[in-house]
Amino acid sequence: MPQDLTLHQRRRPPTAGELEGIPWLSLLNDKERLLTVPRIIVGDAQTGDAVCRIGRAPTYWFGVIDGLLKMNIDTDKGDSLTFTGVSRGGWFGEGTALKREPYRYNVNALRASVVAGLPIESFHSLLAESIGFNRFIMNQLNERLGQFIAAREIDRINNPDLRVARNLAALVNPVLFPGVGEFLHITQQELGYLVGLSRQRVNVALKRLEAAQWIHVTYGGIRILNLPALRSHTLPDT
Repeated sequence: MPQDLTLHQRRRPPTAGELEGIPWLSLLNDKERLLTVPRIIVGDAQTGDAVCRIGRAPTYWFGVIDGLLKMNIDTDKGDSLTFTGVSRGGWFGEGTALKREPYRYNVNALRASVVAGLPIESFHSLLAESIGFNRFIMNQLNERLGQFIAAREIDRINNPDLRVARNLAALVNPVLFPGVGEFLHITQQELGYLVGLSRQRVNVALKRLEAAQWIHVTYGGIRILNLPALRSHTLPDT
């Protein structure tokens, strides 16, 4: 497929395997699923592709089948401020979709990713008709509130090791990102983009977290050994 096409122009129907990676589909009844599945589209995002842009009206509710996205804004100083990463199995922007307001953030692909979209009218139809879907959205919003409260805490942390720890914990949140499990596919460079640190400083932090037996760094990513510690504990001598 030509690479100069936009992400929207590269949209296609999802495969059976990709549908299995959508966590809320299993919460629909047979009728709801039968009506919803044909409306879902996926796009093969390349590194840097924009999934959402500030000021654009939402036309889809989006999720990540595979890959890694970042949610960010551009500051008045010309810098990019990253709010969070969105990893496999994560769906985002439900607040914007609910209010039908323009996006207040950008979402871009940090690497080649498969992004799914549910048309916003289908999103609202499920909200009006599906108990299972409503419960999923309610859990999403509740967990998202906790995520952003935690993000404010991270902003006040001056210790780079703990910043990396808290961001790792956010990326493997089992409610928001059920497709991740205990192994996070991420490079040190990608983690640096999300945390706002250099790759070299991220490497130092990961070594400290590994020494504490909170994680294990291996080929292709990071295995989470102690999620509660990543979320709330303090490293010795920090």
